[in-house]
Amino acid sequence: MPTKTLSFPNARHLHQLYCGRATNLALVEQQLGVTLATREEWLKLDGEEAAVARAEAFFHFLDHSRAQGLVLRQPDFAKFLDGFARGEEAKLRALLDEPLVIATNRRSIVPKTLGQKLYLQAIQANPVVFGIGPAGTGKTYLAVASAISALLKNQVQKIILARPAVEAGETLGFLPGDLREKILPYLRPLYDAMHDMLDREDVAKLMERGAIEIAPLAYMRGRTLSNCFAILDEAQNTTPEQMMMFLTRLGEESRMVITGDITQIDLPRSKQSGLAQAPKILAGIKGLEFHHFTGSDVVRHPLVQRIIEAYERHQSSAG
Repeated sequence: MPTKTLSFPNARHLHQLYCGRATNLALVEQQLGVTLATREEWLKLDGEEAAVARAEAFFHFLDHSRAQGLVLRQPDFAKFLDGFARGEEAKLRALLDEPLVIATNRRSIVPKTLGQKLYLQAIQANPVVFGIGPAGTGKTYLAVASAISALLKNQVQKIILARPAVEAGETLGFLPGDLREKILPYLRPLYDAMHDMLDREDVAKLMERGAIEIAPLAYMRGRTLSNCFAILDEAQNTTPEQMMMFLTRLGEESRMVITGDITQIDLPRSKQSGLAQAPKILAGIKGLEFHHFTGSDVVRHPLVQRIIEAYERHQSSAG
């Protein structure tokens, strides 16, 4: 039977391709019809000629995705393997044919997971995108990066970043200080993301001339947002009425990204989350896409991913 040996720079490089799990090599054997043997930096493939060729193409594909900056996670490996087993190699390669890089003044942002890349592709292809999923998946950070990149390329004239100030009940008058001081604690994550991509002086100048606006959701009422990139963060804390209000602000030549985590709703129990309701109402509308992140997309400390997965298992068993 035909034999093929693949060599890699080092053992760590090879381990990253199959997530360091011997069970994944067993899955490749089962689904692609080959026998695998590995030691240090090489991988030996045995089987029928067509099966060996397909397995070789699969590992080259994994290596190509790694070279593009994707951190291969177990769900990604399983998804890619399943696609190759079903003969969908061309479809998967289309995901990687064009590297996706979001350029900002201070840094270039490259998606680290398959989920992040699909999310960014959705943002580029649709006027309205929902990014729904747990903390640490980059849903807000990547939305802000996309907005800043669009502004720097003159694709939009303005960025609007909104957040429901639920902790203040959206009634900010009783809080001490001026408007900026009142809302700053609720909008700090958006400032942090911007300062990671633009110099502080540039952020200040853009805000001073109105090219970047950060405001509570309540301040969006009655406006039409034209030629802008609008982001609604922490959208799980909007009511259905607030969600509809924000979405219907969409004006000409504008884009919207709505982000949130439906497991972190801070609304009173008597109120329904507009983010939780939106997929039921808006599914199937052309130009509007829902992207759901999972624990496998978490790019913070590895422990965060394990914590999220544990909660997901608990909620599944409880449901």
